[in-house]
Amino acid sequence: MAEIVLALATSHTPQLSIADWRLLQTKDENDPRLDYPALLAAARADIGQETTPERFRERFEACQHALRVLGGRLREADPDVIVTLGDDQHEQFLDDNMPTFAVYHGAELPVPPRTGAMPEWKTAEQRGWAGTAPVYQNHTELAEYLIAWLSDHEFDIARTNRLRGGIGHAFSFLYRRVLPGGTLPMVPVMVNTYYPPNQPAPGRCYALGRCIREAIESWESGARVAVMASGGMSHFVVDEDIDRATLKALAENDADGLRSLPREKLRSGTSEILNWVALGGAAEPMEMTLVDYVPGYRTAAGTGCGMGFAYWR
Repeated sequence: MAEIVLALATSHTPQLSIADWRLLQTKDENDPRLDYPALLAAARADIGQETTPERFRERFEACQHALRVLGGRLREADPDVIVTLGDDQHEQFLDDNMPTFAVYHGAELPVPPRTGAMPEWKTAEQRGWAGTAPVYQNHTELAEYLIAWLSDHEFDIARTNRLRGGIGHAFSFLYRRVLPGGTLPMVPVMVNTYYPPNQPAPGRCYALGRCIREAIESWESGARVAVMASGGMSHFVVDEDIDRATLKALAENDADGLRSLPREKLRSGTSEILNWVALGGAAEPMEMTLVDYVPGYRTAAGTGCGMGFAYWR
């Protein structure tokens, strides 16, 4: 039978690839998704100590170290395939057809470069990526086994064998930042964390992860499998309370704590915590090691990203 030899979870925010967080300050101040003046008025009084150039450098370097640790653990585990839980942000699915859960089972994983005019922060992010091959391999055999298993175990799972121009950012992050130079085959599992009204509840995500683990352990292949959650934690406003509650429940293998995370907080970018919840189900028998949690404040309004890095084995 196959076995899960490693589970890992990482944020995938652009903030991890942009050394100068001041570029993101400018973005946030003008981001139409944010009421920046209201956030600024409500920010805590001591926020200034979080947004100094020295603090930015310290936290950016901590994140780079954490990514190197995760990449090192993945290379040491030497899996044959990685199942990645990530959210799709209108990269594959649009509002005319938005599944709650979907598995890609096509043969290839194209990773196209960004082209055309970009704001300065996106150009800086791209400079922080490792060079990638134009195409990686999907593990179609495992993908189709997962689709069949999940369907047989009360998940109405969507499937697709076509991609709109390439894999989404939650999945390309493996090759761009976690495993630079690696060619590990992947199975993308797309979770609609972002778009109502069919976002899954935390309990449903936990059940998905648990069912994926059971499927892998029943797969008669002898394969060594890794499972990764990509995304989160809180953003575009840092919420240390929800981040730390999630990490505590994961560390304590507290399934009820994960299932009861407040849904009203799992909105916008913070909804990517649901990928971590699903990983909690997949890694349920394993022991978690928290590499780091970095509350990445980048403006006086408290905007930024809570960045987490952990592995299980």
